[in-house]
Amino acid sequence: MRVYLGSDHAGFELKEHLVSWLKGQGHDVVDAGPAAFDAVDDYPPFVLRAAEGVAGDPGSLGLVIGGSGNGEQIAANKVAGVRAALAWSEETAKLAREHNDANVLGIGGRMHSLDEATRFVEVFLSTPYSDEERHTRRIAMLSRYEENGELPPLP
Repeated sequence: MRVYLGSDHAGFELKEHLVSWLKGQGHDVVDAGPAAFDAVDDYPPFVLRAAEGVAGDPGSLGLVIGGSGNGEQIAANKVAGVRAALAWSEETAKLAREHNDANVLGIGGRMHSLDEATRFVEVFLSTPYSDEERHTRRIAMLSRYEENGELPPLP
């Protein structure tokens, strides 16, 4: 599987670890940066490139990493076609894929150990979308809104 990654300085160590781990697992890794640690860098240039990679590459997944993962997830969700979810447990990583068909996972590098974060990624990458009608219906509502601003009808 092709996996795109982007981070900032706070997520740099975890990103580097995951790049190596993913390659060791046989994944095709696209590292959108940063290439070197810079204590004052900004996440949007790297995260937006990773998210655009995912949006333009059907079947690929992405990982965006910062201190908390919040800003990175928000940035990734600005890219049309991206459904980014923030993971803080194995269960949230699993549900992101299973219920939301998320294609990008946000992780807080300062919130979890390397082992915990790696396990979130492992769960995310190995969990298929459930394809349940209720989840598909909800995702379609969001996609329509993203495409044309159409609010879903109230129940």
